[in-house]
Amino acid sequence: MLKLSAVIITFNEERNIAQCLQSLVGVADEIIVVDSFSTDKTKTLCNKFNVTFIEQKFLGYIEQKNFALAQASYNHVVSLDGDEALSESLQKSIIKLKANWQYDGYYANRFNNFCGQWIKHSDWYPNKKLRVFDRRKAEWQGINPHDTVQLFDSNATIGHLKGDILHQTYQTYSEFNQKTEYFSTIAAQAYFNKGKRAPLWKIIINPTWAFFKSYFLRLGVLDGFNGFVICVQTANITFLKYSKLRELYKKN
Repeated sequence: MLKLSAVIITFNEERNIAQCLQSLVGVADEIIVVDSFSTDKTKTLCNKFNVTFIEQKFLGYIEQKNFALAQASYNHVVSLDGDEALSESLQKSIIKLKANWQYDGYYANRFNNFCGQWIKHSDWYPNKKLRVFDRRKAEWQGINPHDTVQLFDSNATIGHLKGDILHQTYQTYSEFNQKTEYFSTIAAQAYFNKGKRAPLWKIIINPTWAFFKSYFLRLGVLDGFNGFVICVQTANITFLKYSKLRELYKKN
């Protein structure tokens, strides 16, 4: 049976980190937590578990997660955020996988909890994520803050695990608004650094399409009022991202 490392990045995750770590007990052979100098009880809570706790100045979402991967002792990993946990079904799937690893990486569906409601539609479920993989064959890539695990070989084999990654997202509407502002600023800067442009048509068309796709085509309407809120913010973050990108070009 192969050995498995769990790698997690955290910052002020006292609300969720215990649930995250508890879900990894009996699944991972080591747990690595890379923390960006939390100011809450994250470190205290982590020290109640058998973890390797590393404090590292935040490098960026992609960079921090790749740094965490590099700290693992074993090549086969499960990578989580501090507000994520393995469902019981996913725990069993990974334990079985350790005795019969067949692919280069494995997807699992992410099930998101928003303001106390599990969101079953829009772009939020099934929110397929590649989080169990051989770190010799993959790394975190993308454009911050939209990080994804990418396998190096285009012919790499990928499986799908039964069970969900349980994700505790925003628990208040105010928190959602604050994060929308924060993430749109990061995305705009990342786009600017890559030379992407923000023509007026993108500011108009892209948010409209984002709402239509998530609310109607992805059935966000079936998630009630919270589904509507999520789809509006999906459009809003797209609008803000391109508006802020346009602003960056004017300043520079």
